[in-house]
Amino acid sequence: MSDELDEIQAIFFEECTEGLVTAEQGLSAMQGGDVSAETIAGVFRAVHSIKGGAGAFGHADLTAFAHKFENVLDEVRGGKIAPTPGVVKVMLASFDLLSDHVEAAKGLAGRPNDAAALAALEKVLVERGAGDGAPAAAPVAAPAAAPAPAPAAAEDDFGFTPVLVSLDDFEAPSSASSDGAWVIRFKPSQAALANAGEPLLIIRELETLGATIEAVDVTTVPPLRDLDPENAYFTWTLSMPADVPENDIRDCFDFVAPDSVIEIERARTESAADPFDFAPISAPAAEADEMGFVPVSALIENFDANIDQVVQAIANAGAALAAAPPPAPATEAAATPKAVEAAQTIRVDLAKLDLLLNLVGELVIRNSILADRLSPADRQRVELPELARLTRQIQDNVMSLRAQPIKQAFSRVPRMLRDLSVETGKTINLETSGETTEVDKGVIEKIGDPLTHMIRNAADHGLESAQERIAAGKEPAGTIWLSAEQKGARIFVRVRDNGRGINRERVRAKAIEKGIISADAQLTNEEIDQLICAPGFSTAETISNISGRGVGMDVVRSNVEALGGRIEITSVPGEGTTFTMVLPLTLAILDGMIVRLASQRFVLPLTHVLETVQPEPGQVKRTSPDTEVIDMRGEYVPVKRAVDIFGLNDDRAIEESLVVIVESEGHGKVGLVVDTIDDRREVVIKSLDQNLHPIRGLGGATILGDGSIALILDIEALVAASATRFTPKGLAA
Repeated sequence: MSDELDEIQAIFFEECTEGLVTAEQGLSAMQGGDVSAETIAGVFRAVHSIKGGAGAFGHADLTAFAHKFENVLDEVRGGKIAPTPGVVKVMLASFDLLSDHVEAAKGLAGRPNDAAALAALEKVLVERGAGDGAPAAAPVAAPAAAPAPAPAAAEDDFGFTPVLVSLDDFEAPSSASSDGAWVIRFKPSQAALANAGEPLLIIRELETLGATIEAVDVTTVPPLRDLDPENAYFTWTLSMPADVPENDIRDCFDFVAPDSVIEIERARTESAADPFDFAPISAPAAEADEMGFVPVSALIENFDANIDQVVQAIANAGAALAAAPPPAPATEAAATPKAVEAAQTIRVDLAKLDLLLNLVGELVIRNSILADRLSPADRQRVELPELARLTRQIQDNVMSLRAQPIKQAFSRVPRMLRDLSVETGKTINLETSGETTEVDKGVIEKIGDPLTHMIRNAADHGLESAQERIAAGKEPAGTIWLSAEQKGARIFVRVRDNGRGINRERVRAKAIEKGIISADAQLTNEEIDQLICAPGFSTAETISNISGRGVGMDVVRSNVEALGGRIEITSVPGEGTTFTMVLPLTLAILDGMIVRLASQRFVLPLTHVLETVQPEPGQVKRTSPDTEVIDMRGEYVPVKRAVDIFGLNDDRAIEESLVVIVESEGHGKVGLVVDTIDDRREVVIKSLDQNLHPIRGLGGATILGDGSIALILDIEALVAASATRFTPKGLAA
């Protein structure tokens, strides 16, 4: 039972994570000026769901804090508190504490000190006039005049006081509901209030969907001496418009205790010939007191006088039912509302998805082995191309199960930049692209810190102040571009700013001062740019809350390399800097070209290949001891010898080799010299990082049809490398 409870609680924490993402997006939108009812309601629902689940699992601290936060959101949602920038700022600070409480509930952190946040929330409520912070009840149509208190009645021989009721209390519920409207009956669990549940909040949620309170049954409320303030006694009857989907109604009851009464059904359409249209039985004649109340004892005494009417009504209904013709099927079908289909979801352990991904990869490898062992005629006979197509479709669908849009990682950036704008006094604009690029869920969770450090570095160091920008002929407001895209077996996440760029002279001087490099070191511009990722390096004159301790970019490089990726930095003084995280795909199938380098087989991703050339004598020219170009129809394209980059021994003449013209992101067209091209094949990318350290110039490995292993080339790293820059171990020569 304990294991089952832990599993359910794990699902709750996953829902907490989703709710926190939704709440953060909504609060960021509110901070940006979007205070629409839909945005506010989205934040409220997220916090309400977290509070409800926390109460169910006994997380008292999380429940208490979320309850106070929810009260403020409910007042904002109801228009009783204006969502001013000050109020939104309090809610953003409260959201941070709510996230800390969730981490504490998971056991990943200690209980946060939320006294200041609770005081700020209480202040918002008090200033509004809500006193103890309890949300006001939804307004219900008030009677013309409040009834006078019932007169005290003498106790009987057993010590009980007769309950006095008014004849007006027996009015039938309102029949104003339209044909086919929903009728909802809700009686919360008796212990709902004791478990931090608030039935009124559910009623208000229903009212936002268009519900109307038709009746409230208060007959179960005990005498005052027996009343428990933490028990729920009321039963609500509401009507809901017919066009509201049933799933939307049931969503309002997600975290209601299972012993609550929830009845949702369609209202019956009345007709003149309805055999069950009973005439109301007249109220018993009994003497009412001067206040218009009749003792219940009088009703009981007259029960025998009414029973005959009840029996006769039932007999008449039975006779009418026997004589009535059966309803036509078409009429019955027409009266049945159209079912609303909802998307069905299921939670699956990530380990199971990983196993499925690996099995699909093995299927592709076996397909490749089969293709190598069959003759061309046999391949067509066994429909091998069709098998390869189906395998690829399976792989794409399985990958989509684990892949998530990178928007989840990008969503925190707008709010972060607004806070940084306040701290730095700079006006910062944000432009994003590629938010729908799908990345492995594990990668999304791990790039949060690197992304945060790069954004903070761009805002603090990269962008100038408004005065400096105006003096440099720029717009007063700086801009940061955030983008993501997939190319081949890699994901590229870029943070670019239009600031001052990297001051390489200052960076070099700081590196010498801190002993990172020697004073006589000869470094290229790219190598100087990479120095900002050295441990303890910082050019900040003073330490602030944003930067100055020299750990930010070091964390970026460490985290990215731990994922098997690399960090690239390009900068133009006076124009800006671009940080690029190049991350590997966990598993994918790509179209590759099998090439040979010094008799070893490698895979060249076809997505980069433009054309291949057999060089003629004199077509490849050396322009310096370390650089070569190839004449491509009057256009000179740089040439890279992959065997030299990896330190492989090969004395083959250039005319005996092939030049593969590839398109790179940062260097345009480049010719890559290979020995031969063996085949074109779909290959499965296997990460090297789980068994080896990251090797620059290689994007992974694969298993070929004959069972041998081939390394997959990373084109972007190769074309950016100087000759003899890499060794077989991936270290600088």
